[in-house]
Amino acid sequence: MGSSEGARTRGAEPPGGGPAEAPLPLLDEGWHRMLAVVAHPDDLEYGAASAVARWTSQGKEVSYLLVTRGEAGIDGVEPERAGPLREKEERASARVVGVREVDFLDHEDGIVEYGLRLRRDIATAIRRTRPDAVLSLSHRLEMGGWVNMADHRAVGLAVIDAIRDAGNRWVFRELAEQGIEPWSGVRMTCFFASPAPTHAVDVTGHIDRGVESLRCHAAYIAGLGDDFDPDAFLRGGAAGSGRRAGCEYAVPMEVMGL
Repeated sequence: MGSSEGARTRGAEPPGGGPAEAPLPLLDEGWHRMLAVVAHPDDLEYGAASAVARWTSQGKEVSYLLVTRGEAGIDGVEPERAGPLREKEERASARVVGVREVDFLDHEDGIVEYGLRLRRDIATAIRRTRPDAVLSLSHRLEMGGWVNMADHRAVGLAVIDAIRDAGNRWVFRELAEQGIEPWSGVRMTCFFASPAPTHAVDVTGHIDRGVESLRCHAAYIAGLGDDFDPDAFLRGGAAGSGRRAGCEYAVPMEVMGL
């Protein structure tokens, strides 16, 4: 959601706000440490940050890994200026929901490529943070009735493969040689903004922090026009998902590996 393409599609219906569908069971929260991996600053804040606020309030450890700095995301602002600005906004938004560890990989915004470099970088982060659960944006072709942008799809697919890579000593052997030992402890992978959610997270008591977290991306939001309201956007989507989950507000997730 960090490129100019994301800006053009931001007016799409919020995730979870579609017509009445089958009920969504609540996500199993029997885990302690999560790594969230997305392409751009602000990707997590368009819904998932409310869930992160819930989890950190429970004492869970959540860290963020951003594949790019979102430098191609603000029309009219040169990447050399936009990248540092968006990094600053992302760190501020993470603090709002209780996340202190935010790392960036420096892949190029807008043209992230699925491949061995991306898999290795994400696998390295998984080995270092040793999470029980991983969170990412949907890798599927469709998102909110629109074509999901290439960066999102590349990162989501690389996350799936990097989780397996992280546990295999004989893949990216140089990591073990550097003392970055394999980690096969990921038990659950969650994708938000998926057109095929399987579970939901009750964020009824945490959506205010999610909204505040999104508002931290002031420079990016300014480019979306005066009619974009972070509060209305997030609450509209979360209310629709809440009806499916039996609560006031919820964030839907497609879950693998339960």
